[in-house]
Amino acid sequence: MGDPAGIGPELALQLLAHSPLHQKSVPLLFGSHGLLQRVNEKLKITDNYSVLSLSEWRRQTTRPTHPTLVDCEVPDLENLSPGEISSSAGRAAATYLNEAISDALDQRIDAIVTCPLNKESLHAAGIPHPGHTEILAERTQAKHHTMMLTSSELSCSLVTIHVPCQQVPSLLTSENIVRTVQNTRLVIEQINQKKAKIGVLGLNPHAGENGLFGNEEAEIIAPAIARCREAGIDAEGPLCPDTAFIKPKRERYDAYVCMYHDQGLIPLKTLSFDTGVNVTLGLPITRTSVDHGTAFDIAWQGIASPQSLYEAYRLAVLLA
Repeated sequence: MGDPAGIGPELALQLLAHSPLHQKSVPLLFGSHGLLQRVNEKLKITDNYSVLSLSEWRRQTTRPTHPTLVDCEVPDLENLSPGEISSSAGRAAATYLNEAISDALDQRIDAIVTCPLNKESLHAAGIPHPGHTEILAERTQAKHHTMMLTSSELSCSLVTIHVPCQQVPSLLTSENIVRTVQNTRLVIEQINQKKAKIGVLGLNPHAGENGLFGNEEAEIIAPAIARCREAGIDAEGPLCPDTAFIKPKRERYDAYVCMYHDQGLIPLKTLSFDTGVNVTLGLPITRTSVDHGTAFDIAWQGIASPQSLYEAYRLAVLLA
């Protein structure tokens, strides 16, 4: 359900109500029944779902056949208000995620789809992780994970994720780039059912201009691309970042590997904000997510688009 003070609850209700999505799957929502009731009473989206306590769900020996809420006990949500940062909301979002991860690792569920959480609320609850991806990587003991955002227009994977820009050059290694390309290729080929062509971006303006603007391309990125090609991966680059995303190049590549967060996410969210999906690669479980935040300014108003969540759900069913 994500952060209960954000748009996650109403998006989750929309998904539970959207029966065409459920033809090949059954949605199981980890959240809080009382909080979800408050949102539903205000917006009147749907009450067509069953409710089980977490202990009831864990005792079940058969899987549900229709939309079901797993009611996770989280204290101090009774007076929670929409759009407010709070430790109780951060604790709740982490609880929902961690219970879902436990069930995915135990193979009680086939995939996880996450609604957005708020990093400030998470930190207020004493949880030091920057977001979902890092919690998932720690809980699943994934040594090498990759964040990819994908849509029908564009797919971008990131070598570095939630770090200050000044730290990016020191975190780039050929090994990290190779792993990111490998993870990206596997999932893109699973989605598209064909051999993937991967464009790898440079770090610096004009991809370094032969060393005039930096040496990372020659010393780190190009050797990584060469290793990928030796392994049979169709990878090209380093591409100039300022022209990498023009339409003819988007038609050429099935996915891009980008060196830092905004290098890939600015073009993707510009082109596909309502339909982009966040996928965590390199985990032993399937996880997708919306590509947007908690939207505190419009929370519980019924105007947030559920389209990214719908797309994340569809992709999770495909990958599971």
